[in-house]
Amino acid sequence: MNSGKEFSYQITQKVAVLSQSSDGRYTTEANYISYNGGKPKLDIRKWDRQNDKMFKGISLNDSEAEALKAAFAQGVRA
Repeated sequence: MNSGKEFSYQITQKVAVLSQSSDGRYTTEANYISYNGGKPKLDIRKWDRQNDKMFKGISLNDSEAEALKAAFAQGVRA
């Protein structure tokens, strides 16, 4: 389904590779990404690095990222 709108993204800051497949093709990464020229958000998702394809993930604005950080600081188990 294509609504006719262009989609663009730019990784503005790489944070961490959280996991990687044994062949290095697939990664789960945390990055700051600007979507369609907007303010960068903390983005956690899987990537196919061979084809530079993104899979489903989650994007958090600054206050959501801070709330997640505070939850982990209070002892939420990973």
